[in-house]
Amino acid sequence: MIERIECAGDLLALIVRSGFREPGVHFFTPGHLSQQLAYMRHPAGHAIAAHVHNPVARAVLHTQEVLLLRRGRLRVDFYTKAGAYLESRVLEAGDVILLASGGHGFEALDEIEMIEVKQGPYTGGADKSLIGGAGPTA
Repeated sequence: MIERIECAGDLLALIVRSGFREPGVHFFTPGHLSQQLAYMRHPAGHAIAAHVHNPVARAVLHTQEVLLLRRGRLRVDFYTKAGAYLESRVLEAGDVILLASGGHGFEALDEIEMIEVKQGPYTGGADKSLIGGAGPTA
């Protein structure tokens, strides 16, 4: 239900499949990542104490993003930091992926709807570099 995509010891992505249903709180990411991903399942009546988040200075060097696929199927292609194609995975509706490092590309296999969450503000062209070269042929 949880897939880790890695290359040379680096975490490229974490996929949480829609069927993951463990009770409690589960953090999937190591503490050093600038984007944290967790799943929570609590019974009716469970309370989470009201709170505010304190200002904490954080250094974010690389954009990490989380995609929630709401509808359709999406192929995700993974690349090394140098731009070499590694492998692909297909996401189904309800799957969540954290893209932590390396490169990635996508192909909608069906009409899709997804939600993206990443650090901001988005800087447009300065925020990413396109990868040239061959990807998957599927």
